[in-house]
Amino acid sequence: MKKLLLLTLAIAFTFSVNAQIETPQSSPASKLEQRVGLTDVTLEYSRPGVKGRAIFGDLVPYDKLWRAGANKNTMVTFSDDVTIDGQTLKAGSYAIFVKPMKGSWEVFFYTDTNNWGNPQNWDDAKVAVKTTVKTYEVPFNVETYTIDVNQISNSGAALEFIWEKTYAAVPFTVPTDTKVTSSIDRVMNGPSANDYYAAAVYYLEEGKDINKAKEWIDKSMSLTETPRFWQLRKKSLIYAAAGDKKGAIEAAKKSLAAAKEAGNDDYVKMNTDSLKEWGAM
Repeated sequence: MKKLLLLTLAIAFTFSVNAQIETPQSSPASKLEQRVGLTDVTLEYSRPGVKGRAIFGDLVPYDKLWRAGANKNTMVTFSDDVTIDGQTLKAGSYAIFVKPMKGSWEVFFYTDTNNWGNPQNWDDAKVAVKTTVKTYEVPFNVETYTIDVNQISNSGAALEFIWEKTYAAVPFTVPTDTKVTSSIDRVMNGPSANDYYAAAVYYLEEGKDINKAKEWIDKSMSLTETPRFWQLRKKSLIYAAAGDKKGAIEAAKKSLAAAKEAGNDDYVKMNTDSLKEWGAM
């Protein structure tokens, strides 16, 4: 009877420890992912409500730093370098802080994203970009704080902030033209030395058309000013697989010499072993 009582108490205690009551957050978390041109923009923030309160100039005081949301830092991530107010903001993640003023906001992109609220010790060196934008009064009440990516074009967009009756936007541009032009040039100029090399090695390792692999490795070598020892090693193996022992030996000797110069003992041994196998040593 005593053992049964103890077991019952243990089960009840375990249940009480593990049981959790889940309730809605007063400022629910939100995550927005948006592609602008060829750049990915991700916003993560919490969304407080007005709830009958006066917001800017009251709940959120003027001329004081605000975390641009609730709970953990509001955070934006750009997959490419972007331009804000003529300043380059490097690809990466940033906390957004705002200093609201009458008629305008100062907006800060801060490199330290691991704060709950404002940083305990603000560091100007961590401000990657600072800009000032105008605010506008909207003719209706926006109950839930919202940040969005709007005004989207191939070359840019705007981070838009709207809450209660206040609207502000931070325009930014993205390097779409540079990326597209680079892609066009790359494709129109044909495969690179690395493309030919990768294709040749794949064909060798997968046992596909070895003569095509030989053609591609030759093309890669012709486009490479100074082939490295590991590239020459692959060339020797492709030639050997294609039945061109003379070409394999020539490539292996070049790889051996380059490996010795680079001090790479592994490739020295591999080339030496192959040259012995092919009767060249």
